[in-house]
Amino acid sequence: MGQSYLLSCPPGGEASLLDAVERVDTAMCRIRDAGKVKARDRIAVLASLNLAFELSQKEAESFQASSFGQAEGGGFAEAGGGFDSEPLDPQTQARVEDLMRRLDQTLDKDGRLL
Repeated sequence: MGQSYLLSCPPGGEASLLDAVERVDTAMCRIRDAGKVKARDRIAVLASLNLAFELSQKEAESFQASSFGQAEGGGFAEAGGGFDSEPLDPQTQARVEDLMRRLDQTLDKDGRLL
């Protein structure tokens, strides 16, 4: 998005860093070009949330495909670890709602996070 930053990385990590920069820049430009969000900080937060979600989806798919996730009678979802297993307990639900409310207040003027 036209910003330059001075970044450092471990020796040999330059290619990975450049790949990460390209992914973040592409995600931010996609959000900016959609035209609904103008503030650079909001675009950055939404892009990071989108990238984190994509990563968690890939990790979940990878886990499910692994021998542990496919173990007979011991799958992740069968053990109650699936995303759609049981509802959250009231304390966790309240915490999630509080975090969402705080994100909405901080990031959004129209009352919606996304």
